Amino acid sequence: MVLYRTTAFTNKTSFLRVYKFCCLSNKTAESNNVCNFERIYRNSMFGARMRTQAGLLWMTHFSSDREENLGLVQRDDLNRTYRENISPSSSQSEQDEEETLNTQPRITTWEAGWNVTNAVQGIFVLGLPYAVLQSGYTGLLLLVLSALLCCYTGKILISCLYEEDGSGRSRRVRRTYADVADACWCRLCPRLGGKLVNVAQVVELMMTCILYLVVSSNLMGHSFPFLALTPATCSALTFLTLMPCMLIRDLKVVSQLSFLCSLAHFLITFVVIGYCLRQAPRWTYGGLRLAVDFDSFLVAAGVIIFSYTSQIFLPTLEGCMADRGQFRGMMDWTHVLACVLKTAFSLLALLTWGEDTKEVVSDNLPPALRMMVNLCLLAKALLSYPLPFYSAAQLLQTGVLRSDTGQYERSDEPEWHTLVLRASLLLLSFIMALYIPHFSLLMGLTGSVTGAVMTLLLPALFHLQLKWSRLGAAGKLLDVVILGLGCVCSLAGVIRSIRAMIHAFAST
Repeated sequence: MVLYRTTAFTNKTSFLRVYKFCCLSNKTAESNNVCNFERIYRNSMFGARMRTQAGLLWMTHFSSDREENLGLVQRDDLNRTYRENISPSSSQSEQDEEETLNTQPRITTWEAGWNVTNAVQGIFVLGLPYAVLQSGYTGLLLLVLSALLCCYTGKILISCLYEEDGSGRSRRVRRTYADVADACWCRLCPRLGGKLVNVAQVVELMMTCILYLVVSSNLMGHSFPFLALTPATCSALTFLTLMPCMLIRDLKVVSQLSFLCSLAHFLITFVVIGYCLRQAPRWTYGGLRLAVDFDSFLVAAGVIIFSYTSQIFLPTLEGCMADRGQFRGMMDWTHVLACVLKTAFSLLALLTWGEDTKEVVSDNLPPALRMMVNLCLLAKALLSYPLPFYSAAQLLQTGVLRSDTGQYERSDEPEWHTLVLRASLLLLSFIMALYIPHFSLLMGLTGSVTGAVMTLLLPALFHLQLKWSRLGAAGKLLDVVILGLGCVCSLAGVIRSIRAMIHAFAST
């Protein structure tokens, strides 16, 4: 029995082998005790095996939680041995990396909140009243539900960056969205998952940049009709205005621009809301309906859901925060604010214009007020461009080219290859905005493929894989529901976008 207490047995066979060795002097006792052990072992293990079968199936084929936690514990246990045997060069490199991380500019919680607000209070807010008109009363419910879902998926995505060590402390062991994908798909496709996620992020960010260029050029032409500017001239002026984006060094500058962008957005929202309140005596209450066209509902649902997307920015923002513990609170108040403003904005616009609500609600305003709103929209579009542009450049530089962006941020003079990369991205977005036909349809297809996947599907899937053993039944069910919703939204959006593109090309 002393041997039993001091030896680790991995299965029943190893225990029986030692037990038989200890009972060689009494064959009858051996036989009886072995039979008793067999019966006790079967009775005790049957219930546990049945209860954990589903969990073991997931852990065996998909979950990365068990191996990663074991690795963290082993690293903690061997930390002293590692420090004793580590070479001086390795130790120095780790110290240099730690100093690099500490010297990088940090942003406050408010600055991070302005960046998230810039992402979720996008320029598409002017299309929300028309989207709610197409989706009926369910559109108002979708505005609230989408805010809750996107806020939740943003939080669980950031939680996937952390793991608990042997002492129970939470440590940030991953830096980017791609690192989470590599950790989850290491068994199926090592390192390929992170590359696919990086490609999807860069495509979505670049399409967003192109859209801001297109919108800025159109708004510039409509805001200054007395100058008779051609579309090409407006695009060129927009390109020149955005050239200083190549010199952005850190997220602190982007946060300041996002603050100005949010101010422009709030001004637009309050101007439209104020005009609608002045028209209260003329309000019509029959604009919303229950029965809606299915295709129109899909389009409206896509616009509403993706107006809250900010997941691709969150790992970078959270990593640059001075106090990361306030991230969850920041996500709560930014999404609550967005939900309240979007719901009030859409409802008041529908009460004011009813069935006459146009796709861009600013077109319903009087001419003088419309010009002021268009100028604010132009400023908002130009100020919104740096966030996706900076994120795309960082992803390409760190995820694809594998170069050191921290060296560029710390140096007094920018490195030439960084400037070349950013200039190429800016020029590429300018050329694509000029020459790609049916750009809105291509944008819809790209958004359906990458938007739903990056916002709903992947965060829920990664959270299930990495946190399976810590999730309760309600958490697992919620993640599965979001996972299914992401699949449905992506598939429906792709089918409808392809149909629209085929119809557009057939008619030209």
